[in-house]
Amino acid sequence: MSRIAEDEIGMAVLNILTTRPRGRATVRQLIEEVPKHVSLSPEDQTESSTRTKEEVWEQKVRNLKSHGTRPGNIFHEGFVIQVSRGLWEITGIGRRHVAKAAAA
Repeated sequence: MSRIAEDEIGMAVLNILTTRPRGRATVRQLIEEVPKHVSLSPEDQTESSTRTKEEVWEQKVRNLKSHGTRPGNIFHEGFVIQVSRGLWEITGIGRRHVAKAAAA
């Protein structure tokens, strides 16, 4: 089984944000919730760095913001905004994207 794609992590984040008060969650809260929304392979659950003790998939959640200039990214597409450091919020466009994906 291969590693989970960043866009799958992004969709999980969008789904989580739609259920949160005001559509907001901290990165830590998102990391706690993502495994309930995706299937993680053993490769995803290896440490990305011995320094941080963070698993590969956890780093991918954080990468969503740092990769925010890439087309297809939830920040680039305007689906999510950063309200403050470590606090993300789904936008109206993001909510419509989730609804459209659910209907497909």
